[in-house]
Amino acid sequence: MYDNFQSDFLVIGSGIAGLNFALQVSKYGTVAIVTKKELMESNSNYAQGGIAAVLDKHDSFKSHIKDTLTTGCFINDKKAVEVLVKNAPKQIEHLINVGVGFSRENGKLCLTKEGGHSERRIAYVNDATGKEIERALLHQIRHHKNISTFESHIAFDLLIKNKKCIGALVFDTEKNEILQFSAKATIIATGGAGQVYSRNCNPKIATGDGVAMAASIGAKIRDMEFIQFHPTALALKNKPAFLISETVRGEDGILKNKNGKEFMDKYHKLHNLAPRDIVSRAIFAEMKKNQTNHVFLDIRHKGSAYIKKRFPYIFEKLWWFGIKMDKNMIPVAPAVHYICGGIHTDTNGETNIPGLYAFGEVAHTGVHGANRLASNSLLECLVFSDRAIRSVAKYIENELQLPTYTPHTHKVVKPTTVIFNQIKNKKRSIQKMMWNNVGIVREEKKMKKTLKKLLNLEIEIEKIFNKGISAPIIELRNINRVAILITKAALERKESIGCHYRLS
Repeated sequence: MYDNFQSDFLVIGSGIAGLNFALQVSKYGTVAIVTKKELMESNSNYAQGGIAAVLDKHDSFKSHIKDTLTTGCFINDKKAVEVLVKNAPKQIEHLINVGVGFSRENGKLCLTKEGGHSERRIAYVNDATGKEIERALLHQIRHHKNISTFESHIAFDLLIKNKKCIGALVFDTEKNEILQFSAKATIIATGGAGQVYSRNCNPKIATGDGVAMAASIGAKIRDMEFIQFHPTALALKNKPAFLISETVRGEDGILKNKNGKEFMDKYHKLHNLAPRDIVSRAIFAEMKKNQTNHVFLDIRHKGSAYIKKRFPYIFEKLWWFGIKMDKNMIPVAPAVHYICGGIHTDTNGETNIPGLYAFGEVAHTGVHGANRLASNSLLECLVFSDRAIRSVAKYIENELQLPTYTPHTHKVVKPTTVIFNQIKNKKRSIQKMMWNNVGIVREEKKMKKTLKKLLNLEIEIEKIFNKGISAPIIELRNINRVAILITKAALERKESIGCHYRLS
């Protein structure tokens, strides 16, 4: 029999969306936060750029809305975009109140500019904004009497009773135990799924768990074909695709080809600050034309003192890789960064499953359309987690009793070396197929072939899963499920738009 942990709210994920919600909803009841690694280990923690918000008198909501719609190719949900933009200044104020130390000059918030923005409107904390927000939120959460946290716990199945979501089955990766977490309301805030692709700048935890779990119980999933590739991830052989923030280009960084020549003027009127999908395809085209595996990002002209002060985290990280960004051009190439689609919700985080809510990267409000505007992602986490609080609190008023124990037949097993290698090889196969066939540029024939292989893999993976649960098989199962969702969506959308670019 499984242990059964009960709370009013179950939050799956410890990124900014989940933490912000947990902190604020705790006044309405008890909260359990389940996270698969450490609390700080999330996509949010790696977000370098900042938060887009209209804070300058020369800027306007109208301009921010227009930039968001333009980048999203005008297939965004306009209501969601308006909600996002108009609630942005309030969220900056909220973060200051919880202790986030935004970068300032003479006491005034510093604002930078990134790709697709017509004004300087991104508030930031040097080049580690996400990390600072996580720190501030966790500082308040760790000792909160109404919030319990469970690290090294991976949710793998959502529980349904009377057509309502009543919690989740969770695998404790340290004790190798299956636990049941019952709640009046279940919140998915698990972030992205970059690990579906071989080249990505997401942490290892980004295996699409939330989307996979929600899809399996009938939650509506939308726009999974829109996979955003960040144009500038480090491109060194046998090194991780470390993200080089958009703000480097926002502060006059220049993209150059192997001959040291600028090239973005050939592709877009905004040059180096064009939307990410356009810059990624431009880099892809230059690499193909010059038969190289990268281009260069050059910010040396800004001077050593400025670079070290403005980009301390990136400077130190590159130094460890043997690159001095004040003296060397940085080799970069696109990498999977963000999923614009996800679990479909309204602007209050509600899904089509009663008792199930989602926000942050895992969710789809339609706010991004076919491509996300830079620095709208952390903003999305804050705005929609904040808006969900009243909706979720009202929902649990009618849920007078906590759900009870639900029996299941899952077994736990420690993978043998043979099984572990099978899982590792299948994961690499999926990642390689997705990168080559459902990547920056897509073709019908290749995508159909990939889908067929993924569906066959699903049968094989389920057999391994049914023999016994472990963290690697849970993640492989989720990666494959999300890969299928992405490929099916990419095949269904026949036209090229935004992140989704088809040759055939």
